[in-house]
Amino acid sequence: MERAHALDPALANRFKSLARIIGNTPLLGVEFRFRGEERVIYAKSEQINMTGSIKDRMALYILQRAYADGQIRAGDTIVEATSGNTGISFASLGRALGHPVTVFMPDWMSRERSDLIRSMGASIVPVGRAQGGFLGSIRMAEEFAARKKNVFSPCQFSNAANVEAHESTTGPELWWQLQSNSLVPDAFVAGVGTGGTIMGVGRFLRSRNPRVHIHPVEPAESPTLSTGHKLGEHRIQGISDEFVPSIVKLDELDEVVGVSDGDAILMAQKLAAALGLAVGISSGANFIGALKVQNDLGRDAVVATVFPDDNKKYLSTDLLREEPVQDGYLTPAVEFSGFHAFKRVCHTCCELSECTQRLGPGAI
Repeated sequence: MERAHALDPALANRFKSLARIIGNTPLLGVEFRFRGEERVIYAKSEQINMTGSIKDRMALYILQRAYADGQIRAGDTIVEATSGNTGISFASLGRALGHPVTVFMPDWMSRERSDLIRSMGASIVPVGRAQGGFLGSIRMAEEFAARKKNVFSPCQFSNAANVEAHESTTGPELWWQLQSNSLVPDAFVAGVGTGGTIMGVGRFLRSRNPRVHIHPVEPAESPTLSTGHKLGEHRIQGISDEFVPSIVKLDELDEVVGVSDGDAILMAQKLAAALGLAVGISSGANFIGALKVQNDLGRDAVVATVFPDDNKKYLSTDLLREEPVQDGYLTPAVEFSGFHAFKRVCHTCCELSECTQRLGPGAI
């Protein structure tokens, strides 16, 4: 495809401003005791992005790439199928760039998700289970794009730019933040929604440390990655969406880690109540997944993950209800003692690697 002309200055400035409030997030060293042992797990604090989720990174990157390739033009409608966070991100960024936005979303997602999307002037088409649920949402979004003119569809589940977004931002940030403190990751763990985070971060980390373990997380109640098809129901919104996305290459990843949704809810509750880290249920799942991997590698292993979003989108869900403790849950054995935040990467360098070279370890 031929490259489009350079962006007009006003649009270029909008992208520049958006880039300054998306990504470049702090890395948290979460300190805790687990069955009498002092531990640390590292988590990128993605809930402080523009709309409160890691999906802002992917949405910004895809839109920048689409403009550069001439796939989207001023005034085009953005249409996407989503379980929530991606829809919120495209609603926000799309409106900031002057685009109408239409979102197809399963109707059982949290009320807060729909309210946030509508609050930014986007349209929502709710899709029920009888209409195909999540797969139906994708089909209907594709049909909408096919019959309408001047439509851009990001296709997050199959768009390679989704992976590139994390390979070029999240992964390098994590690497250099750890490097600035003389740490090398032994493992990276993350839940799989589209798979962009686990694939992109994993590819970058392995380019620096081929021995690093890369583990996807899925709900134990719905082992879609493990079985290759939808199985069971779960309460961790945003991951395990009924199928294995095409951008997920399981042969490039290590063993899938299953996490019970009840344990994930309890961990998200404890992160908020004990540390003031107001994160969503998938953050609890990621932390437990990271803890399981650390148990396998050894208590001193440097294991990293992400806190994908904040808790504001889950206030009407089981996140605010009393969750019963079941046998095998890890959350009751975790006692948090605090966290330390690694600085963000400086904005003065074009390449993240230059930060430590030019400014020294204190730069990040």
